[in-house]
Amino acid sequence: MTLPDSQKKSEHAREAEHRMLNKFMHAAEHAAAVWGPAAHGDPDAPVVHKHDAFEDASEEDLRGFEIVTDSEGHHYAVRKNP
Repeated sequence: MTLPDSQKKSEHAREAEHRMLNKFMHAAEHAAAVWGPAAHGDPDAPVVHKHDAFEDASEEDLRGFEIVTDSEGHHYAVRKNP
């Protein structure tokens, strides 16, 4: 029995999606094998400030941005003019 073209295309699309999903899962498994599983910390835990050089540099970088809100209520970080 020969499938109509519409079913052949959908079958082809399903096969392509299956291959993409398999590639992604293989990559994720490989990454977990190399770097270990993803760490999921407690989202309710307070942020720990180390007050180190990295945090100071980050704060300095962030001073160069301002937060703006568009008419729909979306917030954006925009670089301040020098």
